[in-house]
Amino acid sequence: MGKKEKSSKGKVRKLPKTKCCVSKKRCDRCPIRMLKEGTLPEGYTVKKRELVRVDGKKVTKKRLQKVA
Repeated sequence: MGKKEKSSKGKVRKLPKTKCCVSKKRCDRCPIRMLKEGTLPEGYTVKKRELVRVDGKKVTKKRLQKVA
């Protein structure tokens, strides 16, 4: 329902999960996979299998939707 958001270009982008589920095949929203592909939103990175912000602030789904 509210998992995908349209960007200004009209594309549908998937939001990354806040924590990796450690599945062997890597799900579509895995933050590790998105980081490797370069589809992770700007200002975010992955540390210890968790999605973190580069500036050190807390990651919330509301902020993540605004950036993505």
